[in-house]
Amino acid sequence: MRIKMNASVATALLVMCMAAGSAFAEGTPLTLAEAVARARLQAPQLQGAEASLRVADANVRQSGLRPNPTLSLEAENVWGSGRYSGFGGGEKTVALSMPLELGGKRGARMRVAQAERVAAGIGARSAEAELTFLITEAFVTLAASERYVVIAKAAHELAARAHHAARERVRVGKASPIEEQRADVLRINAEVRLGKALRAAELAQKTIARLTGSAMPLTIASTWFEQIERSEMTPPAGQGLAIATAEAEVAAAEARVDAARRDRIPDVTLTAGMRRYGESSDKAAVLGLSVPLPLFNQGTAALARSRAEFDRASAARRAVALEFEQSSAQAEAEVADALAAARAANGPALAAAEEAARIARIGYAEGKFPQLELIEAERSLAETRESSVDALAALHTARARLARLQGFNSPIYKD
Repeated sequence: MRIKMNASVATALLVMCMAAGSAFAEGTPLTLAEAVARARLQAPQLQGAEASLRVADANVRQSGLRPNPTLSLEAENVWGSGRYSGFGGGEKTVALSMPLELGGKRGARMRVAQAERVAAGIGARSAEAELTFLITEAFVTLAASERYVVIAKAAHELAARAHHAARERVRVGKASPIEEQRADVLRINAEVRLGKALRAAELAQKTIARLTGSAMPLTIASTWFEQIERSEMTPPAGQGLAIATAEAEVAAAEARVDAARRDRIPDVTLTAGMRRYGESSDKAAVLGLSVPLPLFNQGTAALARSRAEFDRASAARRAVALEFEQSSAQAEAEVADALAAARAANGPALAAAEEAARIARIGYAEGKFPQLELIEAERSLAETRESSVDALAALHTARARLARLQGFNSPIYKD
């Protein structure tokens, strides 16, 4: 019995093909650099990182401020009895008290805030590198999906022609009905793969639109996808962002240890004022000096805590250095493996599969080859083309992952 595709499914597939074709054809192509720039304008992770920078900047300004003076007004010997009844016969004192920070506390406090500002800046760079990787990964996915659609459409068209040829051969008695059944199964499977490829491409488009705030439908410029050797990525100078972050945390922790050590030195408060005696015009200066007595809190606990935090940050830095070294070696190996696979998949193997499929089509049309050989040749060609796209996508993703690890926050490809 001949296998037939459901009419509603065929109609839905046709509508999807038309929509995908419109989506790929309309609008100005969006480049990777433009997508990264648009995403940075609305990415919540970057907005959070920028807010952290503003917080750190405010802390730097705050750390450099001196303590505020205190203005006091005192009245003594008032509202008593006899000559001290009422308010006018008492002694009034107006004084100004100024705390003096000793031991370099202000400078130590500023060094802590500045170290935290450096850490916040590295965090912002890390957020940019992560966002760039997400956009690049989405671009690679969409570029690969568009090529999968092209492959699936070609396979579907070939399957449809093979089915038509098989039906004609059966009609004139040159082949058995089984051959037509096989061709129909091949056509239906091709329709299923085409539908899957179209849905994947649409999902990839929506991902980029969501990350960049672009309107649907959209198109992307991805001429770099087939260029195996092309990459604008150059490793940034210095260490990776993970190690830079750990180094900044160690520097901040070290600054806190110094600040905690200086906080143990007591500050003094100087007081200067003027006192007026009763209703007379007699006046006298008032001078004072006050020093806190560190009887209960000598700052040893705070110093011990800051030292422990420094030890923890130092251990974390060593762990990050080891992990970064391992991750870098693995990422570089992945890029090398993906590059070799892409070169192989897009070289003689693809050319051989295309030539085999071409010969099989001609031989089958002339009745020289059986249908099974044609099906096998077409299947091999489709798989080789898909493997080629897979290898290219893996190569670009591996390069983007290595760029993120190295702290490269600019697009690795430019159109």
